[in-house]
Amino acid sequence: MERLWAPWRLEYITQEKSGGCIFCEKPLAEDDRANYLLLRGDHAFVLLNAFPYNNGHLMVAPYAHLSELDELPHETLVEMMQLCQETTLALKLALHPDGFNVGFNLGAAAGAGIKDHLHLHVVPRWGGDTNFMPVLADVRVVPQSLERSWQELREAFRKVREGQ
Repeated sequence: MERLWAPWRLEYITQEKSGGCIFCEKPLAEDDRANYLLLRGDHAFVLLNAFPYNNGHLMVAPYAHLSELDELPHETLVEMMQLCQETTLALKLALHPDGFNVGFNLGAAAGAGIKDHLHLHVVPRWGGDTNFMPVLADVRVVPQSLERSWQELREAFRKVREGQ
């Protein structure tokens, strides 16, 4: 039997869960690094997914606790798409993906893990990321720690904002 070691996951597994909404709580906290928050806008923010589908899996979420796309005020919707655009640019700079999956999972039936606070997923993709591991072993390999991803992406967002 093959074993994949991921000792950094133990902290998540054993930590006490707040029961609150991460998209409401994380932006209120003062430590963006600890919360993997990468960029703050006026109406929305960008953060790393703590349980990524792929390395560099980011989410764009509004500060407002809303579950329906048609509930978003126009300025929030526009800013979310602007942040999504900056997110793809930052990911290109930092990780050089071959493509992206971008989208909302609205409602539990659509696969939303957190259905009460809508958020936009931006998942970088590479030609080889759909290899034998998920197909045969139902295991996904994420080759970089969240901390290292946060450091590299924070710098990439700075460059995007500065127009580099």
